[in-house]
Amino acid sequence: MKVLIVASECVPFIKTGGLADVVGALPAAEKKLGAEVAVMIPKYSRIAEEYRFHMTHVIDFYIDLGWRRQFVGVDMLEKDGIRYYFLDNEYYFKQNYVYTDGDFETERFCWFAKAVLESILRIGFEPDVLHLNDWQTGLIAMLLNEQYRHHNALRDVRTVFTIHNLRYQGLMSPLFANDLLSLGQYALSKIEYYCFANAMKAGIIYADAVSTVSPSYANEIRTAKYGETLDGLLSSRGDGITGILNGIDRKSYNPWTDKALSCRYSKNSLAGKAKCKAAMQSDLGLRVDPDAPVASVISRLTNQKGLDLVDQVLPGLLDLGMQVVILGMGDAWLENRFGSLANSDYGRGRVAFRCEMNDALARRIYAGSDMFLMPSAFEPCGLSQMIALRYGTIPVVRETGGLADSVIPYNKFTDEGNGFSFRNYSANELYNACRDAVELFRNDRACWQRMVVRAMETNLGWNESAKQYLAMYSRISGK
Repeated sequence: MKVLIVASECVPFIKTGGLADVVGALPAAEKKLGAEVAVMIPKYSRIAEEYRFHMTHVIDFYIDLGWRRQFVGVDMLEKDGIRYYFLDNEYYFKQNYVYTDGDFETERFCWFAKAVLESILRIGFEPDVLHLNDWQTGLIAMLLNEQYRHHNALRDVRTVFTIHNLRYQGLMSPLFANDLLSLGQYALSKIEYYCFANAMKAGIIYADAVSTVSPSYANEIRTAKYGETLDGLLSSRGDGITGILNGIDRKSYNPWTDKALSCRYSKNSLAGKAKCKAAMQSDLGLRVDPDAPVASVISRLTNQKGLDLVDQVLPGLLDLGMQVVILGMGDAWLENRFGSLANSDYGRGRVAFRCEMNDALARRIYAGSDMFLMPSAFEPCGLSQMIALRYGTIPVVRETGGLADSVIPYNKFTDEGNGFSFRNYSANELYNACRDAVELFRNDRACWQRMVVRAMETNLGWNESAKQYLAMYSRISGK
């Protein structure tokens, strides 16, 4: 089985969110199960020189985008037995950003869609399955079926389209998209969306199989509440939508080997976690107190992540004696609120806020916290709660999407579970869940430690998920 995974980002080369983590980890898991896997992404100028230096040039050629004659360069880097292809065009991807908007965003990912298919015809890697990810790749499934099936190398290729976040759909002017890709009226009518062309819709309609990144999200997006106006289309697919829970790279996220931590630890030796907590409290200006429960948030600061609820309950959490650490960037009003509270007399020593994206600091916060808050309005999968579990930090989450699939609520009668959860999008319910967690932390430390061990034992690696993806590939390709 030969698989080409196509996406707009991939760890360790370029990352803005969880998509990059998935595309970075899934290929290795599939390779271990016997698949031959390659990855293809744009060659952004922000890719570090340490990777660019080791790339080898494969080929270059030109493609037509309407009246435009545009360059395509293909570079390749092999890492851990996986081939990574980088499609190069400095006009589209030399900027100091990953994503933008408007017609230029439409043009650069129309170029990417066509460049992917044209590259497959030239690089000598002919996949059985194209695994496409999110709206930036949706047009590839459309072009393959409408314009490229006559090529021998693409005649039998099958496609999987994975929805990582349905909210972002790649809306574009149909006239402009047609000018770039010569789609024709029939194809444009199939992806019409309130006078726009919809790249996410293209992927859903044209792919041989559609998946999402958790079973619960697969069910949720077929409802009006979570379907982002595409619930009818998603429900209409006769073969359904397959939900496959993401995993995390357990080798990278390992508190026993993580070099970012001040002290390492494992489920069999938890003393180091207490030392990580003290070091984090000191470094972030919190009062060093082993008995103060520390809750953390590591997130984009948006209402989607439930940060408006966190803002509402923060005073109550401080009254419970908690300390709160927030790391992230996002909406200005949330940055201002958290920054003001951390710098106020009321919050000083009890609230720490860092307005940045810092992987090493994030790892120290995961390790040094007792609890992790993730009360998302919706969450296709979520990786942060999985990382928290790996580091023995107890999640407090809302029961939605991948949060519901990965966090098992604590049951005081059976002493089971690896976290705390609540159902409705409510500040009161978030507060109550945090209060329950604080009470257990304070009143039964032995029980809390057992839950920490269960959290660290939670199996959230990629092996089972990779098996499910390979089964899907086999189903649609017959191989």
